[in-house]
Amino acid sequence: MSTQTLRRVRRRENWPWLALGLVAITALIIPLLAGEQVADFAAALQPPSTEHPAGTDHSGYDLLVRTAEGLRVSLLIAVICALVATVLGLAIGLAAALAGGWVDAVVMRVVDGFNALPHLVVGIVIAAMWRGAPLAIIASIALTHWPAVARVVRAELLAVADAGWIETARLAGASRWFVAHHHLIPAVTGQAMTAMVVLLPHAVWHESTLSFLGVGLSPDRASLGTLLSEARGDILTGAWWTLAVPAVTLVITALTVAAAGTAVRNRHRPPTGRVW
Repeated sequence: MSTQTLRRVRRRENWPWLALGLVAITALIIPLLAGEQVADFAAALQPPSTEHPAGTDHSGYDLLVRTAEGLRVSLLIAVICALVATVLGLAIGLAAALAGGWVDAVVMRVVDGFNALPHLVVGIVIAAMWRGAPLAIIASIALTHWPAVARVVRAELLAVADAGWIETARLAGASRWFVAHHHLIPAVTGQAMTAMVVLLPHAVWHESTLSFLGVGLSPDRASLGTLLSEARGDILTGAWWTLAVPAVTLVITALTVAAAGTAVRNRHRPPTGRVW
């Protein structure tokens, strides 16, 4: 493979991370540069201009700054949700695969039961019980997304457990804990990382949906979902930018994170061949 081809491949692999970094920087830098905003109803619902590139919302806030603040909140909640769901799924998948037998059967039936539940309905019920609480949103998303991680981890462990180098380590006298710590867990680390990144766009969409439906974050706390919810009334007055800006930001964020997840999946492969 030529040097030019290698550079082209590396650029293709790195662009999702550059785009994701740009999204994260946007969410952090723009609110810091703008400082604290004050409601100015005299400047409400102004269309995009040189002073306000994305226009203003119905309270007179700069919509670009408001969207960046909402993006920061949505990304933070999504990262926590994906991390909690991944850790929970990894632990349950490991326990099922390592225990085997009736424990594995019972755990997988529990996983099937959780998968049968409609995620959005369960999320609405949990979030509605503690409306406006970020912990309720995190719990509603994490508790409905860990089964997919557990199933992937279990399947990967069962495939790796039959590998010849695992059997060689056991015949050489390695304990079950040594095999799990040095071989099985590293074998699924890449899959777990991939699952966590893939869960991020799902978490962003779910948080936005819950806030849009009115059972997520309170309207005074900016997130992409609350901005979209507030825009429902503004769009009827012709203020299309109040819906377009957060909606486009949500789509770009989801696509960027999904591309980063694909890059992680392509880069990580289970380790092979090392006995000790």
